[in-house]
Amino acid sequence: QNRTNPCSSSRRRRRRGTPGCRSQWPPSSPYVRSYGTATSVALPSSPAPAASPPPLLSSHAAAPYSPVPLPLTSPRCQPLPPPPPPHQPHRTQCTIGFCRAPCRTTLRESSTSWLGRTRWQPISSPGRSACLLYLIEFGAVYYALVAPQPPPYASPEHFRLFREVTEPSVLRRRASIKGKTVREAQKTFRVTDPNQRLEAGTYLRVHVHPKRFPRCYQIDWKSRVIAVADEYVVLDKPAATSVGGATDNIEESCAVFTSRALGLETPLLTTHQIDNCSEGCVVLSKTKEFCSVFHGLIREKQVKKLYLALTTAPVSTGTITHYMRPVNRAPRLVSEDCIERWHLCQMEVLDCSKVPWPSSSIRKAYNVNGCGWPQQEAAYECKINLLTGKTHQIRAQLAAIGAPIIGDSAYMTAAMAAMANPSINPFGRERLSYNSEEEKEAAVEAWIASHGKEPKSVIGLQASEISWDHEGKHHSYKAGVPWWWQDPDS
Repeated sequence: QNRTNPCSSSRRRRRRGTPGCRSQWPPSSPYVRSYGTATSVALPSSPAPAASPPPLLSSHAAAPYSPVPLPLTSPRCQPLPPPPPPHQPHRTQCTIGFCRAPCRTTLRESSTSWLGRTRWQPISSPGRSACLLYLIEFGAVYYALVAPQPPPYASPEHFRLFREVTEPSVLRRRASIKGKTVREAQKTFRVTDPNQRLEAGTYLRVHVHPKRFPRCYQIDWKSRVIAVADEYVVLDKPAATSVGGATDNIEESCAVFTSRALGLETPLLTTHQIDNCSEGCVVLSKTKEFCSVFHGLIREKQVKKLYLALTTAPVSTGTITHYMRPVNRAPRLVSEDCIERWHLCQMEVLDCSKVPWPSSSIRKAYNVNGCGWPQQEAAYECKINLLTGKTHQIRAQLAAIGAPIIGDSAYMTAAMAAMANPSINPFGRERLSYNSEEEKEAAVEAWIASHGKEPKSVIGLQASEISWDHEGKHHSYKAGVPWWWQDPDS
């Protein structure tokens, strides 16, 4: 096997929203445009399938924009299995061997792992499952030349197979990993071609229930475009959508749907992110060159972002400073005290005004999660200048000072717990003294458990304005009216 893996660079491009390696089906659908061509990994070619799979998405026009979210059982979301119940996590299947295996695990939804005994097996065959093809098109299937270490909860059979296929004597006989370290060979790549051939012993990871974004099919995407320039597009991102997609879903994203709505020949690239549950200004790049330029402006703090946050309590104007725990998963924990290796988080509250609490009709129309917070007479709209851009920063900082964002099920529940028992926060002002590290770790785990799940719909947060200067020109854009000021009956 050629050591040069074209899908490695493709995977990096995919993260930024570029096409990378793509399968060629369906050839003509306005909703599933094939950017680029299919690419293998220098493996033996396979014959074309006897028949093309059905189109991935409906080809009729997008529905007009409506604030009411689509149900999870929308007919347009039927090609893939329905999402798991809310109390169940997204499931992932891991197999070692050939890809007819994940096809079977997808249909049976079993967690079996086994080893393919033949030297080469195609990732799909004429009798392949359409479900697996959808998962590949969604970017929910990954492979690695060598299986990574199984998790502690894996079955004994999984551990046995892992030891069998990672024996040094076995690895030495595999030409595909010659010249690579085990760590390099364990790096995962997204499967992008349903006809890609994989060597026996290859590790496969299939996200059987990828995260879905049904709201994408309800938006009139052209009406959400704020500006179209030669190098970029500014989008008023709707809530309950992803800017650039998820690990297991790169199709249902703002970048993909905006590209199709504008009839672009190449997909837009993501330059920055805002949370799925928030709405507002997002800059999407038309070229890699502008993408690099915009990233440089962000690093140099030349991009100014203003947010509107709808909070449950008033917030004093001025700069708010916290330090965020350097753990790359939710919830993001913050402390007012400077802790070694924790990240500095700063935002400036420019204004805070008293506004009516969202009516029941507005909350129902936008599916706002009340989180058990009692309805008040008034809410508070804060205008915030984001000085540092950490994930969940505004949400975590406002919750930490007792003014959580309305609808934020992840941090509002923790704020309620801290109001009932201030000492529950091990990083708060009224934290307890701990006699040992084990005791403190237990307190941290209890504090994490007091947080809720990530919101699935909208929260009271809008990226209202974005501006920057480049090559002597000032660029400034503003989002539309936030949801809490809109009339759901109009």
